[in-house]
Amino acid sequence: MKGGVTEEHLYLAYSHQFEDCIFPLHTSISLFLLSYCDCKLFKVFLVPASDSTDDQVFGKAQPDGLEVHFISRCQLPLVVQSCCLPAIVEENGKFCRAGLSVVLRHIIQKTYEVDPSKKLVLELLGFKKTCLKACAEVSQWTRLCEISIPQAVESLLNASPDQCQAIPPEVLLLEKKLGEPVRVHNDDKIRRQKLQQQKAGDKTAAPALTKRATKNLSPEEGTIVEIKDQEPASLELKVAFSKLVVQEIPAATNREPSHIRKTKTSDLPPLEHVFAEGLYFTLADVVLLPCIHQFLVFIKKHNKKILDLPLISSWYHRVQEVPGVKSAAAKCNMLFLQFPDLLSSPDEQLRDFYTIPDDLEEEHEDYQFIGGPRPTMTKLMESGIEAKFSPHPCPRWTLDWNSLPAAVSPGEGKMSSDRALRKQQQLNNLVSMVTKLSKPGDVIVDFCSGGGHVGIVLAHLFPTCQVVLIENKELSLVRAKDRSDELGLHNIWFIQANLDYFKGTFNIGVALHACGVATDMVIEHCIKAHAAFVICPCCYGFIQNTVKFTFPRSHQFKEVLSYKEHMILCRFADQTAVQLPPKHRLIGKHCMGLVDLDRAWAAEECNYSVQVMSMEPESCSPKNNMVVGVPI
Repeated sequence: MKGGVTEEHLYLAYSHQFEDCIFPLHTSISLFLLSYCDCKLFKVFLVPASDSTDDQVFGKAQPDGLEVHFISRCQLPLVVQSCCLPAIVEENGKFCRAGLSVVLRHIIQKTYEVDPSKKLVLELLGFKKTCLKACAEVSQWTRLCEISIPQAVESLLNASPDQCQAIPPEVLLLEKKLGEPVRVHNDDKIRRQKLQQQKAGDKTAAPALTKRATKNLSPEEGTIVEIKDQEPASLELKVAFSKLVVQEIPAATNREPSHIRKTKTSDLPPLEHVFAEGLYFTLADVVLLPCIHQFLVFIKKHNKKILDLPLISSWYHRVQEVPGVKSAAAKCNMLFLQFPDLLSSPDEQLRDFYTIPDDLEEEHEDYQFIGGPRPTMTKLMESGIEAKFSPHPCPRWTLDWNSLPAAVSPGEGKMSSDRALRKQQQLNNLVSMVTKLSKPGDVIVDFCSGGGHVGIVLAHLFPTCQVVLIENKELSLVRAKDRSDELGLHNIWFIQANLDYFKGTFNIGVALHACGVATDMVIEHCIKAHAAFVICPCCYGFIQNTVKFTFPRSHQFKEVLSYKEHMILCRFADQTAVQLPPKHRLIGKHCMGLVDLDRAWAAEECNYSVQVMSMEPESCSPKNNMVVGVPI
């Protein structure tokens, strides 16, 4: 315990170190954030990739003021052994947070929770506290910061000099994104100020941050630092750095001229990036800084020139001026570079270096779905493909809910009695299938577990099985843990992580209403683990091609349908709500069956036996399909 706060353990991977950098970069990033936040709330462990790692060598690069311990992978808590690092686990070893973004966000929240004076630390989470909250599977920006750029820089550093002729495309993509217009909350007001500034032909129409030295609070408690001689400030710079001063300078109260007020929003000048996500310094900048720094160190070491990356160059210089960044870098032995000798002249540029692979670009193709799904359904029917629903093996099976502890029932949550009844009926279906598939000693994973309705019932009913709840949303998982603690369950783990960060072995995977491609991710996890699965899909309209998945999934469907035609099925599969006309619901149910048939056939190509059936009664949910797969 530290001042009444339960001690948590932070586990970081450690492969090697080179000069001022500890690898993997996820570890350097985590240590940099701890230094920036001046956070000593966690007991930090490094987990070497091999037993031969010399911890004495690491001691020379250990961040100042941070005590770090070495631990072998076999000594990790079991729940952590099932996850990719970095990971944070609570003292009791049941609640684990895994993955870079989840871990960093928790460090920030914990720092502020213990010391509310550190408001600048909380500001790292951005507007509505959503910075890097969206998982990398669905957010291109999170994927770029959390996965793509760290991996690309590590690959560059590990390659031989003669193999490093081009700037990593991921870095080029960052340069491109730094050039895109900024969209922020209330940006109309700022853009009108910018227009007024442009019309006036001076730099005085904004909240002022002049070139004089300005006192600022650093994230380190009680420390005052100075930002001296900022570059001549654009409006965006003034707005961005006004957040970092002790007292924000109030915006001008004078009413805008009528010609400014009447200007159409579409005619207002765009805002330019100051930091990675827009105007304000956020966690994304903290993640990117160690990566881009190492990229630049490599460039300098090999006497290469940066091929005109002016936006990254300006960003790298600007981030150094943020209060607390230089002191955090000094603690981590990070020596910032200066740019004049790194920049290339225009005649040294090679255009070929600016090719960004298609798989790094977001798909901007805007499919217009004109008409209904009938032509697509007819096309499938003419090829002999129709929705097939297997009979439910135990349609009348039900739990005796009245005999179960109150905390097991979903009715204990904040939901109406009608909804609680439908939730019980949904659970009856999943539990009945798990009962048929499970045996003592099995590990059962509840993917996308939400508040734990499925996992808690399973942990209570199958005390000889280990149940793992995986969920990205922290509040939902905390509620599930509170219910578990009330029941005194000992065979249950809670993992806050994106699905990709769970690497444990298991026997059965379940998911109730896994949205969109999450259903396909769960099926993929189960196939890799050679585990059975019981899944109720949801939100078919959110299905789309991703970095990992393309649609249709099965060979049979790919031979008949294009991606656009498959998306038409997905969009209409969502039209099953009870308030819709019966005819529409029937078509929606048929489209659901076709989409899930495609998933079933794709799994069968991986040597699975798969059935698509309807939950009983079908009125328990508009999304009442259940896909059950067993490895052959």
